[in-house]
Amino acid sequence: MTEKPKPWTEVATLLVDVAMGRNPADLVVKNGRWVNVHSGEIIPATDLAIAAGRFAYCGPDASGAIGPETKVVDAGGRYLVPGLCDGHMHVESGMVTVTEFCRAVIPHGTTSMFIDPHEIANVLGLAGVRLMHDEAAAMPINVHVQMPSCVPSAPGLENAGAQLSVEDVAEAMTWPNIIGLGEVMNFPGVAANDPVMAGEIAATAKAGKTIGGHYASRDLGLAFHGYVAGGPEDDHEGTRVEDAIARVRQGMKAMLRLGSAWYDVATQIKAVTEAGIDPRNFILCTDDSHSGTLVNEGHMDRVVRHAIAQGLKPVTAIQMATINTAQHFRLERELGSIAPGRLADFLIVSDLPTLGIDEVYGHGVRLAQGGKLGIEIAAYDYPESAKNTVKLGKRLAAKDFDIVAPKGANEVRARVIGVIENQAPTRALEADLAVEDGLVAMDRENDVCQIGLVERHRGTGAVVNGFVSGFGYVEDCAIASTVAHDSHHMIVVGTNKEDMALAANRLAEVGGGVVIFSRGQQLALVEMPIAGLMSDERAEIVAAKAEKLTEAMRRLGCSLNNAYMQHSLLALVVIPELRISDVGLIDVTKFEKVDLFV
Repeated sequence: MTEKPKPWTEVATLLVDVAMGRNPADLVVKNGRWVNVHSGEIIPATDLAIAAGRFAYCGPDASGAIGPETKVVDAGGRYLVPGLCDGHMHVESGMVTVTEFCRAVIPHGTTSMFIDPHEIANVLGLAGVRLMHDEAAAMPINVHVQMPSCVPSAPGLENAGAQLSVEDVAEAMTWPNIIGLGEVMNFPGVAANDPVMAGEIAATAKAGKTIGGHYASRDLGLAFHGYVAGGPEDDHEGTRVEDAIARVRQGMKAMLRLGSAWYDVATQIKAVTEAGIDPRNFILCTDDSHSGTLVNEGHMDRVVRHAIAQGLKPVTAIQMATINTAQHFRLERELGSIAPGRLADFLIVSDLPTLGIDEVYGHGVRLAQGGKLGIEIAAYDYPESAKNTVKLGKRLAAKDFDIVAPKGANEVRARVIGVIENQAPTRALEADLAVEDGLVAMDRENDVCQIGLVERHRGTGAVVNGFVSGFGYVEDCAIASTVAHDSHHMIVVGTNKEDMALAANRLAEVGGGVVIFSRGQQLALVEMPIAGLMSDERAEIVAAKAEKLTEAMRRLGCSLNNAYMQHSLLALVVIPELRISDVGLIDVTKFEKVDLFV
């Protein structure tokens, strides 16, 4: 584990002496092509001199800073790129702890992350946020924490395992590693001047920290204008080019995400490449990346490559993943660029358009080389209070997933949650379903299966049942998960109620995670005992288990890209159109509970 660099104020005179050649550097990198995100240039034949974990000199000749103990690295004409920043993400979506997330992404060039732990907050409250805050502070890269703003995300429409108040937010703003307020998902509340939302935003602004946004609506009328006036400074929920343009015009930062299942960069980047909007107000992020994506495909390097492939100049794409992010979080003097005084977070890259990363440095220390982590990161020990959080209250049976038809009905017209591939929103569909022995039947031929939300925080044994379409399952099966954004009850989707009960009970036995059953047999399991959200195993082990999960879903007929991520959002009652919660079926266009039957 590397030591954290001292504040610039404590080492400024040393940096001056190194730049002037009066003191030797700890590290000198010679003969690189400097990707300067301040000027937008690529400057050849550049040397970097680094001391106390910070850049002291960036220019044509650092030979005066080389002493007997100075380590010298020859870049050989390769590119010197600032370490990449993820402007908005949730560690829990990777199925792993902060430590394991860092181990997975450092070789891919990520040296700064801005994480919103509202998943663990919905299970463990303020204590859970503090656990992740403290783990993040111990990392060898910069992991800043945003205080969750909406726990529960939609009061009155769901009940989470905990609740956060204005006082909790104000307290968290005094913690050393809190960078701002996490995504404000209750956008109707902001527009209506809800006192909790207004109070949390005011406490954050008073602390001089950034207010994260989450406007998950296509309505760009008065509701949008009211939301922006309420204080949120960024938004990652846009899916259309007009969304990105509207946000930037209103003074927000448009965050464009490419996660494991959200592909929102290609459409919105046209605001820059075609409409000519100033790229300084665009930030690249991932939002949700699962462990398989991190280990096998990458992290922010994957996003930058994708943005370049959409027509952005490489330097512009890199700016959106470095300096733009740093400026937004008021950290421009600390990170996001290769410049004197900044933390020495940088990459040595052999090819810029494909972002071929050869070496990764954080705080002046080489962390990875050739795609392999080169340092040890001590595991963080989560207490027992963060485990054993799956409380069903009873052993579930197939009958708990029965949907009773209205008396005397032979057929019903039911509301159905429609999955949209590679997007977070859902569709509000309807289907005519048969009634058999007084129970509403699924329609597997037309891809309508059941969804059950099982209360898991208080052990009530309650199950809310409904229908979902889009997964394409053709076999008897069920997939259950205790990752169910944002309140994180248990979601069970299946074509067979016996398998649904088996899957739910299995997760209660292992303390949470995700599991697949088919015809009474367990096909795949990822155990996540920490709050029912995170594994305590290595990222590569979790990724291998997650791949078995994906393979099993495919064998059962599901062809969706990263279907597990789609599954985990079916209870997210702040993104339109139709969701399920422990309260019932929720119409998120009107923010009200609706009947299952039309």
